[in-house]
Amino acid sequence: MLAIRAARLFDGLDPVPVERPVLLVADGRVAAVRPGGEVPAGAGVVDLPDATLLPGLIDAHTHLAFDASADPVGSLAAASDAEVLDRMRRAACTALAAGITTVRDLGDRGYLALRLRDELARNPTAGPDVLAAGPPITTPGGHCWYLGGEVTGVDGIRDAVRARAERGVDVVKVMASGGEMTPGTHAHVSQFGPDELRAAVEEAHRHGLPATAHAHSGQAIADAVAAGFDSIEHCSFMTEDSVEPLPDVIDAIVRSGVVVCATVGVLPGGVPPPRIAARIEEFNALFRQMKQAGVTIVCTSDAGIGPPKPHNVLPYSVIMLVETQGWSPAEALEAATSRAARLCRIDDRKGRLAPGLDADILAVTGDPLTDPRALLNVAAVFHKGHRTH
Repeated sequence: MLAIRAARLFDGLDPVPVERPVLLVADGRVAAVRPGGEVPAGAGVVDLPDATLLPGLIDAHTHLAFDASADPVGSLAAASDAEVLDRMRRAACTALAAGITTVRDLGDRGYLALRLRDELARNPTAGPDVLAAGPPITTPGGHCWYLGGEVTGVDGIRDAVRARAERGVDVVKVMASGGEMTPGTHAHVSQFGPDELRAAVEEAHRHGLPATAHAHSGQAIADAVAAGFDSIEHCSFMTEDSVEPLPDVIDAIVRSGVVVCATVGVLPGGVPPPRIAARIEEFNALFRQMKQAGVTIVCTSDAGIGPPKPHNVLPYSVIMLVETQGWSPAEALEAATSRAARLCRIDDRKGRLAPGLDADILAVTGDPLTDPRALLNVAAVFHKGHRTH
């Protein structure tokens, strides 16, 4: 048994921390959380007297195959599968070093994230747990077509979902609108109609899989909600030249329980694509409006798509929710831990520091419940009970 002593502990839910905790770990899982500092006889001890313990972070929207370079698409196209897989290993290691112990990869090439998932499952010190979507489903020439997920029509959608289920994906990703990384597509334009989106959800759910939709335009968001998607990525309500929230659609998101994945994090000084950068204040106002309306929001990153978003950027997403959206630190931390685990359907083993769950633990110097920038001061990372950093 291992006993980790620290100054305080955030369990993933309760905004009131446990003071002077001893976190007991056995067989890769949390055995107990004891306030007051008592260590059982015979236990090994890790002392982190100035640290806060919290659940390992969960990034529910990342792209391990993109290298966060100035031209991630070109870099991917020029690399062999073996080279891309090696880069993905390095990206996974980078994420783990930041305390991100689970990632949900929402778009790769050739199902490489599934290969990495199975590889890392055998070696928890090499990287986080990986949940993988495989190539995202898109239209011919549509957003991220170069990842290999082009389909047409309702039958094409159903076939694509079945193929992914047979390969063993953890989630189905559909590009309901265009995006900023693909010339010839437009974020404010829908790519699939209601019937196609409904077919994607029906087929995914028939195979027991969650379905998530990349959707920027108001119409694509509305269609994804009506189709029954479990979550919406970005959910930015972009038009050709602005951001226009649709109150009726936001109300429908709340009523249906659809989760919105806010891909907000960037490095300090990082410059998003021009069309995004010009609308930052509008996006901030939109997400404040959605939160006030009662939308369930998960804190994610879209890591890998450019220099402002390396694979360890998720802590900055938490920071930005506090500093630009007015969230409390505890709310933002919950959105990157227990709430993200529920979205990913792994809350029976991830997202909290509670007995019986995986011992995925981030220790940071300072108190992120008062200052989220403490997340940047990593003191230790444990993945399934193994200390990795």
